[in-house]
Amino acid sequence: MASPLLEVQHLRVEFPTRRGTLLALDDVSFSIAPGEILGVVGESGAGKSLTGAAIIGLLEPPGRVASGQILLDGQRIDNLPAEAMRKIRGKRIGAIFQDPLTSLNPLYTVGRQLIETIQVHLGLDAAAARQRAIALLQSTGIPAAEQRIDQYPHQFSGGMRQRVVIALALAAQPALIVADEPTTALDVSIQAQIIALLKKLTKEQGAAVMLVTHDMGVIAEACDRVAVMYAGRVVEIGPVADVIHRPSHPYTVGLMGSIPAMDEERERLMQIDGAMPRLNAIPSGCAFNPRCPKVMDRCRTDRPDLLPAGATRAACWLHDSKVAA
Repeated sequence: MASPLLEVQHLRVEFPTRRGTLLALDDVSFSIAPGEILGVVGESGAGKSLTGAAIIGLLEPPGRVASGQILLDGQRIDNLPAEAMRKIRGKRIGAIFQDPLTSLNPLYTVGRQLIETIQVHLGLDAAAARQRAIALLQSTGIPAAEQRIDQYPHQFSGGMRQRVVIALALAAQPALIVADEPTTALDVSIQAQIIALLKKLTKEQGAAVMLVTHDMGVIAEACDRVAVMYAGRVVEIGPVADVIHRPSHPYTVGLMGSIPAMDEERERLMQIDGAMPRLNAIPSGCAFNPRCPKVMDRCRTDRPDLLPAGATRAACWLHDSKVAA
């Protein structure tokens, strides 16, 4: 396997408040190799988007990286000055956000936004930058790119706007792409096109992708590996097929059981009782223990690290060798 392009090591993100410090991410670790797509999945509030924001360097104040480190191609980037991080963001790290309307300036044409991005990061003259912008729009499947480059975002459909955002993310040929729910606002047919496009461009450019989503169908279709997050921690990580078909953490089992199967009939889907804990009320021990059908006394007091669980690793005491024995 290739050396990791992105390494997140024991990342901890805090939000200081007048009522105390809220721990939003706690000991999050994973890596992504060049050409690999890592899916990050979990319920709302699990910390998926926050992890992406920390990697990009766009944490909203007063949020801060309290400990751990983020390395891009061996270089630590979480402690860089704001100006140095701005030079990396866009050129070495591209970002695709959930709502393309919030990513595009409605007052500028699509072409102006692409051309300015290309000129800033690649230093091309206006004519060369325009040709590259047209080529990017063509590569993302936008028809008549030579004419549409001079149109405004409101003149594009939702799917086409998302393609423009992908073109912006790829403008400087970044080594890493952080895609935060890029298909959530799109219908199913456009979702499939965007996933196919992302996979194609990723393989061609050899970029690493962190794909944040709550949709296990998108994970199954697009990703090589998947990290399941719960209450600010990674609770299971491994190859997509193993996590989907042989989940090892009770939370992952619940997520997979809640998805309707096309080849069998069920009167009721599996349901995970309860809700994701608030940041000011995370339980001691394993944060999932109040909702877990296999909870043990140890789960309420001791927090497990990621333990070997077949082809995956899961933060669950069920996989502790002493328990298994």
